[in-house]
Amino acid sequence: MQVTLRVLDPGVSPPVTAHEGDAGLDLQARQEVVLAPGERVSVPTGIAVAIPDGYAGLVLPRSGHARRSGIGLVNSPGLIDSGYRGEIEVLLINHGQEPVRFETGDRIAQLVIVEVPKVTWQQSEVLPESSRGQRGFGSSG
Repeated sequence: MQVTLRVLDPGVSPPVTAHEGDAGLDLQARQEVVLAPGERVSVPTGIAVAIPDGYAGLVLPRSGHARRSGIGLVNSPGLIDSGYRGEIEVLLINHGQEPVRFETGDRIAQLVIVEVPKVTWQQSEVLPESSRGQRGFGSSG
């Protein structure tokens, strides 16, 4: 799939995967940021994309940051609709006990492009049976 990309800052690189076959493309910080424990901040990435119709971008946390420092995304996953053309920003949060610093160009999140089916609704008074039924939170153990 080809996705049109606009680099807004020459200090960051286009998103790439770390390894052949990886799903996540690394997003970089456009500016230096320090997150205190409990703090959240919107970090610009220096890129904008034109995701094709029928697809969406999901912005996901980096597992290494989560394990080492407690860094996550406030709205994980972040959603980039196909019609959005602005700069991608990442809403980071520090769940850890120490301040965390990111420099310009550091990898802060991952972008995954996924296919999104066109949904139409069929209203009904009764839903088809399933093995789970109406059992909700915690029902699987």
